[in-house]
Formats: sequence, structure tokens, C-alpha cells
Amino acid sequence: MGLTAHVLAIDAGNSKTDVAVIGADGTVLGAARGGGFQPPVVGVVAAVDGLAEAVRPALARAGVDGAEHVSACLANADLPVEERDLAQALEARGWGRTVEVRNDTFAILRAGADEPRGVAVVCGAGINCVGMGPDGATARFPAIGRMSGDWGGGSGLAEEAMWFAARAEDGRGEPTELARSLPEHFGLDSMYALIEALHLGHIPYARRHEMTPVLFATAAAGDRIAGDLVDRLGDEVVAMASVSLTRLGLLEEEVPVVLGGSVLAARHPALDDRIARLLAVRAPKAVVRVVSAPPVLGAGLLGLDRTGAAPAVHTRLRAQYV
Repeated sequence: MGLTAHVLAIDAGNSKTDVAVIGADGTVLGAARGGGFQPPVVGVVAAVDGLAEAVRPALARAGVDGAEHVSACLANADLPVEERDLAQALEARGWGRTVEVRNDTFAILRAGADEPRGVAVVCGAGINCVGMGPDGATARFPAIGRMSGDWGGGSGLAEEAMWFAARAEDGRGEPTELARSLPEHFGLDSMYALIEALHLGHIPYARRHEMTPVLFATAAAGDRIAGDLVDRLGDEVVAMASVSLTRLGLLEEEVPVVLGGSVLAARHPALDDRIARLLAVRAPKAVVRVVSAPPVLGAGLLGLDRTGAAPAVHTRLRAQYV
């Protein structure tokens, strides 16, 4: 390895990858963005090939060949065995002398916390929660989907909204405005037409995420079914956060609970209020924060934590993103 930086930070989500090359003083020397990271779909080798499309230009812009440490926070690294397999694949690339792979939710947590301590709940397409204790202990869930007990996320909320709306229209369920608002969003006049369009591919699968804001708007207008789904999501966020705090022995301490992902970052008033009220009962000293900094900052800070960088280096790095 020739010229090296201090940390190569990688935040790879399902839809995009951000890379930052960080110097020993915390300065971002180079950065790049790439596509999504989905090893369950394309395989580990192909997924890491995709990371290279962002890593190579970031290193080139920094004028280095690699880094002392690679801090990679990756989507779909949900189990320790997946983290190990991905770490081995990254080590084989030779981008850094040492490599640490974590689930991408840890990047959200570290980006929103002043130190590696606290809990993060992320609700985007899916839902996940991780926690870190001051002693290095972690708390996490498999977060594989329904089979691992998960409920929520934008995709899950869209499916639930569709289920209630379909049954309302055909008479099997209670009336709900979702039966009107969901198809109307797509310029259709019935749930039957929406179901047909989705099933036949006339509406691309990727557009299903558009139903989540419609669900929240319908709830805000007073629909009970939609409101119940929003409340249930708030309950799930608080359950995950409080369980993680309990596992780490932080339930009675003043500690950040960081909220991230497109659904939670949208700051829906009813959802925010429910989370705040329930968390005040379950973990009264918890401090709720909605993260606005990009997750690659968290990956970089985790890398600096690992290398023992001074607090001033952390501060310099954070100042470039916040």
C-alpha cells in the first residue's frame, strides 16, 4: 500500500452508497457516491464490486491508495455471520490495514450521538434498532423481516394500508378513507384498479413507497384505521428502543435515542408525539433526537473511535457535515 489516509468511511444503504476518505486531523480528503448495496440480491462479491465504484474515485480525489482503517456500515449486514463474510470480502480488496463492518443502523446512531453510547431506531423501507454501551457492548435485532418479529417500515406500512383499504372496499373490513386516498394518489378510481395495476406491473413496484405518506396524511385527516397504524408504528419504535436500553443497562440513564430513516425523519406530528409520550414512561431520561447528518459521518466517527483519535479530530470531522 502506498500513500494512506487515516479512515476510509463507507455507508452503504439499499439505494445509495456514500464514501469519505478522512485524514489524521479529521479533514475529509475525498468523497464519492455510488449505487445501492444489496448482497442478498446480487451476492457478496458483486455487491462489494459495487462499493468499489464509489471507493475508487474517493481515494483518487484524496490522492491516496488506501487507509489505515476501513469503517464500513452496510445495509443487509443484519447478522454477525454476514458482517464477518463482508469484512473478509473488504479485507481482500486491500483498501485498509484493518477493517470493521457493522450494520448501517450503527452509522445513524453514531451520527446522531455525541459519543458511542445510546440507541438508534431507523425506519425507512424497513425498520431496525441498535444500541451501544459505554463499555463497547451492543444491542441489536436480526431485522430480517416478519420472520424475526419485525413490524413497520415504509414497505410494511404500505402493505398494511393496502390490506385495510382492499377489505374496506370489498366489504370484508371496516370503512376507511384509505380505500379512496390510496388509489386516488395514483390517478385511479378504486382499490380494485390499484391492485390490478400493481399486480400486472403497470405501476412499478418501487412506487409502493409512495403509499406511506398517503397513509400519514389520511391519518392526520382523522381516519381511525390509518391513525391506528401510525400509533402502532410509534408503539414499535418505543418497544425496540426500550428493549435495547434495558439490554445495555441504560434504561435509567440520560442517553440519546436517535431516530432516522425517511419515515421518522419526515417528522409526522402524531407519530412524534406518540413516541415522545410513550418513551417518557418507558425511559423517562431518554433524549429523543432526529438525526439530520448523513450516515457516512457516523461511519467516519466509528472509524475514529476505533483508531483512538483525539476528541478534536472527531469535532473537526463532525463540523464538515453538520
